[in-house]
Amino acid sequence: MNYRADRMDCIDASGIRKVFALAAKLEDPINLSIGQPDFDVDDAVKEEAIARIREGRNSYTQTWGIEELRTECSAYYERRFGTPLDNVMVTSGVSGGFYLALMATLNPGDEVLFGDPYFVMYPHITRLLGGVAVPIDTYPSFKLTAKAIEAAITPRSKILIINSPSNPTGVTLDAAELDAIAAVAKRHGLLIISDEIYEQFSYDAAPLSMAGRYADTIVLNGFSKIAAMTGWRVGYAAGPDEIIQNMNTLQQYTFVCAPSFAQYGAVAALNLDLGPTIAAYKKKRQMIFEGLKEHFNPTQPGGAFYIFPNAPGGDGEAFVKEAIENNVLVIPGNVFSDKNTHFRLSFAADDAVLEQGIEALNAIAMNYAAAK
Repeated sequence: MNYRADRMDCIDASGIRKVFALAAKLEDPINLSIGQPDFDVDDAVKEEAIARIREGRNSYTQTWGIEELRTECSAYYERRFGTPLDNVMVTSGVSGGFYLALMATLNPGDEVLFGDPYFVMYPHITRLLGGVAVPIDTYPSFKLTAKAIEAAITPRSKILIINSPSNPTGVTLDAAELDAIAAVAKRHGLLIISDEIYEQFSYDAAPLSMAGRYADTIVLNGFSKIAAMTGWRVGYAAGPDEIIQNMNTLQQYTFVCAPSFAQYGAVAALNLDLGPTIAAYKKKRQMIFEGLKEHFNPTQPGGAFYIFPNAPGGDGEAFVKEAIENNVLVIPGNVFSDKNTHFRLSFAADDAVLEQGIEALNAIAMNYAAAK
């Protein structure tokens, strides 16, 4: 008897997790693969969560999440972007919020548009739910433009995903570019899902949001990156009332609620001063860009903590295999793209590890050049 559901044919094991499995087999690798901050959760956040555990706040919360966090998420956006969030619900991470958003809005055959390169969940969850994934080629600038979006729209287009700053490229969109995209979405009646998990990590300009630019937008954000709370699984979503209500209904039958103690800690996380952290990551960004630009011709990331360099020889998988054989863990670009010409590197690592990685990767690139 075959008990496997047909929908499993729509997805495969994450290429990132495959590299993580390889990492476990290597002895002290130079690990530049993981999209996780190299700093720990702030003590104030830990202490808030511990205090709530000791108070006995260990039961289910309302499916929406605790009122304190919902209110603070809205206030956080008002402080940062001048627009409060409406209809906030707490989710089990941004990934949980993304899944609920598509579950609540996507019908079989509906098209979901997003830039290529893309975060790995976008095409896989779209296909899992019966939708049609429409990656839009953004090479070589990695900028998703209003013009490219308009050219990809068909009568079945329904949802447009924006991710700025981007995983895997670190590229950011400016205010004019976001406004132009919002205008296209409005003209064609598209729902925007704005994945803003990296909004704090903006190095060359003030952080921006889609919030307040277009009414039919679901904003997704969370605490895994800004507060290193990757294992706490807390995020939040906000947007049109009917959609958020439907997402909340779905959450009742799936995630139920985000972890209670983590929600209380997240309230404290929204009031942290991340200035020194962002300054440190800007330094890491510059270190990795300057260190790789001679041999890899990378696009300088404006945010997040990734860079997406060209693979010497033009084959991302082959280059990553060579890198892993030299004890350097990076991710092949085709995990995030329909192309196989690049690789993703995370600079969320200690500066000494970055220096080792730069030296090792340049040595591999020089071997490629010598072999020509």
